[in-house]
Amino acid sequence: MGNKQVIVGLGSCGIAAGAGKVYEKIRALKEVEGLDFELKKTSCVGMCYREPLVEVIDESGSYLYGEIDEAKAIEILNKHIEQNIPVQEYVVHSDLFKTVDNTFTDSQVKIALRNCGYMDPEKIQEYEDRQGYAAIKKIAQNGISREEVIKTVLDSGLRGRGGGGFPTGLKWRFANNNKSADKYIICNADEGDPGAFMDRSVLEGDPHAVLEGMIIGAYAIEANGGVIYCRAEYPLAIKRLNIAIDQAREKGYLGKNILGIEGFNFDIYIKEGAGAFVCGEETALIASIEGERGMPRKRPPFPAASGLWKKPTNINNVETFANIPWIILNEADAYSKYGTEKSKGTKVFALAGKVKRSGLVEVPMGMSIRDVIFKLGGGIQNDKKFKAVQMGGPSGGCIPEYLADTIVDYDSVNATGAIMGSGGMVIMDETTCMIDVAKFFLDFTQKESCGKCTFCRIGTKRMLEILTRITEGKGEMEDIARLEELAQQIKDSSLCGLGQTAPNPVLTTLKYFRDEYEAHIRDKKCPSKVCTSLLTYEVDPDKCTGCTVCAKNCPTSCIEGERKAVHFIRQDDCIKCGTCYSKCKFDAIRLS
Repeated sequence: MGNKQVIVGLGSCGIAAGAGKVYEKIRALKEVEGLDFELKKTSCVGMCYREPLVEVIDESGSYLYGEIDEAKAIEILNKHIEQNIPVQEYVVHSDLFKTVDNTFTDSQVKIALRNCGYMDPEKIQEYEDRQGYAAIKKIAQNGISREEVIKTVLDSGLRGRGGGGFPTGLKWRFANNNKSADKYIICNADEGDPGAFMDRSVLEGDPHAVLEGMIIGAYAIEANGGVIYCRAEYPLAIKRLNIAIDQAREKGYLGKNILGIEGFNFDIYIKEGAGAFVCGEETALIASIEGERGMPRKRPPFPAASGLWKKPTNINNVETFANIPWIILNEADAYSKYGTEKSKGTKVFALAGKVKRSGLVEVPMGMSIRDVIFKLGGGIQNDKKFKAVQMGGPSGGCIPEYLADTIVDYDSVNATGAIMGSGGMVIMDETTCMIDVAKFFLDFTQKESCGKCTFCRIGTKRMLEILTRITEGKGEMEDIARLEELAQQIKDSSLCGLGQTAPNPVLTTLKYFRDEYEAHIRDKKCPSKVCTSLLTYEVDPDKCTGCTVCAKNCPTSCIEGERKAVHFIRQDDCIKCGTCYSKCKFDAIRLS
């Protein structure tokens, strides 16, 4: 049994799925039965759809077990640990034999996620064992200049992974050109779309990579102060960041004259945000750090000239910083060989919605959206028809199935009306109502508007009212023109990028799914049978057996009929709750 390792995934996703109980069961059995193996913790492996995950490493190789509960954990210990017999039916990934999940990992190129799921994020030694802090050591030992660091980042083609896609090296150069005794570097870990799940997972699984990226950025622009702006709803990420910061200080990676570089004094602290969506915008984020209400400021001046405390400031997001150490260590060409002409490297996406394999994936730029969804994501749940994918978070856009061969790069995604954002992909199937989707996302952005800009504050509210009216069957054809006019005014009149992109879900659904709007308005029907007010529940006389189950469960007693006789629904009294539809065992209730 010697030399075996058992590693439990204890990211937030794993803990929510029950991985904490699995870990404690394994730990108790190890102690009580005196089993000879090393028990370790790691974070999110990315295969969230298979949580809880337990990896066993023995002399023959690695076996990743998925959907493990306490009973399965006991079986794995009894068979794999004690008898050297892997429990193959629970294995979701192994290099030793093929599994259905191998394509999920084998199609990825992991740079930002290179350490997530492979080490204990609370132990700096494990990060160092995986070339951690080797990049900043390379700079110190070889006397690499600030301009050379910036040039390497520029040549790599890395663009900001937070949404706008501005060239990272150019952003650093602007900050470096502004001379000041005090400069700041900020990590934006507060983005509020599904891609923020990626930010949280990197902070939980590889906090030192983010710290090292910030340290290198601080060296490049001569910053002496660093802030990680992280939403308070990420307690595990904050806990592990604090551990990592303390460890980095003890090792001399933070503090004065870092690694012997004379005059390079830099430290980092965490600012916990309240989770306001608008604080993903950099000037609103700065205001929040300064203790003011998180609201965007007019630009120019840009943060590179006047940012935190009116000092030159550089802001990048979690994924951007996580890429930096790898780029410095492996050189620009190693990174830029991935991707397209204008979008280099890799991109992390959080797959969610009606997809078989939800979780985190990292793919080279240039892969098609279809391949991301079907090759990595495994396709659509229950093999339903793929309808659309929403990219870019709440202020992103919906891309229809016929544009799914669009490649993942900034220009191509932007051309569809969506945005890359920080990496959210919400997949939708044929049962999704696109007006309902637009209403859902607009409801979020309307509530999250800081209120500073009139069109963002009031215009989004008027748009939401129109969408609500349409889904209730009260819309009129003129509403389509009203939505388009309001959307354009909001985009033109909002101060920050969040307000400017808030109408995107409406504009893209109008562009690609206008027929659904017209059906809701003209025909008073929801083609996807989602909008309750537009549904009609009827009894199919050819299937009704007169069992009376529907009548007994109807909350308004609007279903009538004798036992063993065909029933009927009084439409004037039906509240369209769907109880009859869900209770009928004979598919005798039909929707129209």
